[in-house]
Amino acid sequence: MRFSNKNQPVAVDEENPYWMSFSDIMASLLVIFILATAALILELVNKREEIEQNIDELTKAESVRQEVLKEIEKDLKDKNIPIEIADNDTVLRIPEKALTFESSRWDISSDSEHIVKEIGETVYFHIKKDERWQYFDTIFVEGHTDNQQYKNNPRGNWDLSTSRAVSIWYYWTTQLNIGEALKAQRNYSGNNLFSVSGYADTRLAETNCISAECHSKNRRIDIRFTVKKPVINDYKAIKEQLN
Repeated sequence: MRFSNKNQPVAVDEENPYWMSFSDIMASLLVIFILATAALILELVNKREEIEQNIDELTKAESVRQEVLKEIEKDLKDKNIPIEIADNDTVLRIPEKALTFESSRWDISSDSEHIVKEIGETVYFHIKKDERWQYFDTIFVEGHTDNQQYKNNPRGNWDLSTSRAVSIWYYWTTQLNIGEALKAQRNYSGNNLFSVSGYADTRLAETNCISAECHSKNRRIDIRFTVKKPVINDYKAIKEQLN
């Protein structure tokens, strides 16, 4: 008869599959940390690219406007129409020496019709080129006078400046082949791209005029190009990307 020894040690499974050493845990945590860091860096890089893209879109309109005005200026000067770029590359200025109205008159003379025609067609061509019209909010045809009052119209220079601008717009839309296209042209938000306004003598190009030459510089037509500006939602979008 054999007797078992109650004091004999019991065998223990030293290869427990659920046992993980401290070094293994730390190695796993390190891998997780590296992956999380890489994901965060990638997210920050993507956000930065999105922000830079938004900023580029908001500022590109300025460079497009400058480009358009310089092209128009060159084309018109090549046709012997002496126009100028003014107000920090925002305005195409048509001085009296280029487009003359008779004193106290707003109708376009037969001698000036070809000037008005060339200006209208050139402006339209360059804003349509490469769909650049989409960068503009409004293109204003503005009438400006000097500060000398005349008696033929009780509404004075306000009426005169506005009527001269309207005469140009009316000629463009009724006498040119592109007339209907000009009237139908919309901006990026679907509103009419062109508008007409008159400022009388409230925005003088030259002040304290005494000579006739000085006064003549204030009698002009300005074509003002305003560009698409960021709205509050654009700023909010950038702010959200930074958070």
